[in-house]
Amino acid sequence: MRSIRLACLICLAGLPAAAEVYEVGPDQTLQAVGQVPWESLQAGDEVRIHWREQAYFEKFVIGRRGEQAAPIVVRGVPGPRGQLPVLDGRDATTRSGLNYWNEDRGLVKIGGSNQPPDTTPAWIVIENLCIRSARPPHTFTGRDGLTAYRENAAAVYIEKGEHIVLRGLEIADSGNGLFCAAATRDLLVEGCWIHDNGMEDDIYVHNNYTEALGIVFQYNHFGPLREACRGSNLKDRSAGLIVRYNWIEGGNRQLDLVDAEDSAELVAHPSYRQTFVYGNVLIEPDGAGNSQILHYGGDSGTTSDYRKGTLFFHYNTVVSTRSGNTTLMRLSTNDELAECRNNVIYTTEPGQRLAMLDATGQLSLRHNWLRAGWRDSHSGLVGSIDDDGSNLTGEAPGFEDLASQDFHLAEGSACIDRGGALHPDVVPDHLPGRQYVRHQRSENRPDDGQADIGGFELCPPGGCEAPDGGPIDADGGEADADGDGGGDGGEGGDWGGDESLDAGDGSGPAADRGDPAGGERGDAVSGGCGCASSGPAPSWWLPILLGLLAIAAGRSRRA
Repeated sequence: MRSIRLACLICLAGLPAAAEVYEVGPDQTLQAVGQVPWESLQAGDEVRIHWREQAYFEKFVIGRRGEQAAPIVVRGVPGPRGQLPVLDGRDATTRSGLNYWNEDRGLVKIGGSNQPPDTTPAWIVIENLCIRSARPPHTFTGRDGLTAYRENAAAVYIEKGEHIVLRGLEIADSGNGLFCAAATRDLLVEGCWIHDNGMEDDIYVHNNYTEALGIVFQYNHFGPLREACRGSNLKDRSAGLIVRYNWIEGGNRQLDLVDAEDSAELVAHPSYRQTFVYGNVLIEPDGAGNSQILHYGGDSGTTSDYRKGTLFFHYNTVVSTRSGNTTLMRLSTNDELAECRNNVIYTTEPGQRLAMLDATGQLSLRHNWLRAGWRDSHSGLVGSIDDDGSNLTGEAPGFEDLASQDFHLAEGSACIDRGGALHPDVVPDHLPGRQYVRHQRSENRPDDGQADIGGFELCPPGGCEAPDGGPIDADGGEADADGDGGGDGGEGGDWGGDESLDAGDGSGPAADRGDPAGGERGDAVSGGCGCASSGPAPSWWLPILLGLLAIAAGRSRRA
C-alpha cells in the first residue's frame, strides 16, 4: 500500500492546478479589468472581457507562461452586434498588484515586469478586442503616478515572449499599432484590423513595427495611418518572416522589410535570408507618401546586416492609384534578390509611370501581368532585371470592379490560367492555398489545375467555399456565427495550424498545433494512477485519485 500511496502522491504533484475563467464586465463576477489577478495567471487560465458600451480604461502586463496544450487566453466577448470590447489608453489605470517597466511604451504589454516576477512569457493568445489610444497627448496612471505615453508607444507592445497569437484584434489610434522587440519568438498575427496609428510628421512609428524570430502575418486588414502620419504600414526586421493573404492599403510604404537592428542572432539565422510575401492585396493610394510599394534589404546603414537574401514575391495583386510615378520595389543593395512571379501589378496612370526597381538589386520577373509601357527604373538602374519574356502586358488586368476595389478576376481576364511555375526554392508550404476575403477573413483558393495570375483565382460557379460549404474565418475554421470567438478551430486547432511558423530550424511548435490536446498523453506510471507524461490531466481523474489516496490511507491506519 505504501508504494500505491507514493505513486498516487507523485501523480497528484504532477497535476496542474485547475484552470480558472475570469469573467469581466457588466453582470459578471469581475467589473473591472484590474480585478483580474494578472500577476498570478496559470497555464490554461482564460480572461473573458465582455463588451460594454463604455470602454475599459485600463492597462496591464502579461508576464506568465502558459503551455502548448493550455495557453493563457485573453478573449474579448463581442456585443450583440459583434462589437468588440474596447481597451482605451486615455486616462487608463494599472492594477496596483502589477509592477513593470516601460509602462509608457504600451497599453497591453507582454513581458518585462517585476510583479509578476520577470520571465519569458509563453503560449499566450489575445483575441477579439479593440485596443486603442496609446500615444501622446494621452496619459495614464501607473506605478509612477500620472504618466504620459511616449511617441513610440504601442497598443500592443511585446518586449519578449514566445508562442504568441494575436487574433481578431482591432489596433488603432496609437503611436505604433503593434510593436514587438527582438526577444520575441514565434508570433502569429491573424485576422486583425490595424489602422490609424502613427504620429504626425514622424517617419519612425508605424501601423506595425516588429522584429522577431519566426513571425507570420495572415488574413489581416492593414488600413491607412492617421492623417499626416508618415510611417510605413507593415515594417518588419524579423527572421523567418511570412506575409500572406493580407490587405495592406496606404502608408509611406505598404511593406518595409529591412535589417534586424537589435539582434545578431536574427542576422545569423538561416531564415533571415528568405522572406515570403504572397497572396496579398497591396494598394498605393494617391498621395500616400513614398512612391515605392515595397522595400527589402536594410536601412540602418550597416550593410553587413542587410538581408542579402531572396524575397519570394508571388501571387500578389498590386494596385496604385497615385498620380505620378510608382515603383514596385526598392532592393537596398545588389546583394538583394527578388523572385517576382505570377503577380498583377497595375497602375491607373499609364505604364511609363510604373517602374520595377528603384536602382539597385536583382529582380527576376516571370509570368506577371504588368501595365503596358512599364520601365526598369525611374532613377537609373544599377542592378539588374531578368525578364524571360513570359510576362503579360496590357491596359487593364480585368478586375471585377476597380472602383469598388473588387480585384477578383472577371470572366475574360487575360490573367486567367496564365500563372507559371514558382522558383524551385518555394516549398509547398508557400504555395497559395487560400485567398483574402474582405475583411479579415480568407477562403480556399480554387485549384483547377492551371493557376491564375494575382491574389485571386477565378471562383467556379457558386463561388469559393469551404469544404463544408461555409465561409472560412481567420483561423482557418468555419466562421464564428455567434461572435464569441469560438469558431471550429479549423484545420489547425486553436493555434492556426501552420507548420510554416517554424522559423526554419525545426524548433517551431506549429507542427504539433493540429492537436489541441497536446498529442499523446504518455504511459501510465506504476501504482495504477495513470499519470500523464505530457499535457494537462483530464479533470475526471482527480476524484479517482483522491479516492485511491483515501483507501490507501484507511488501509494504512488499519495496519
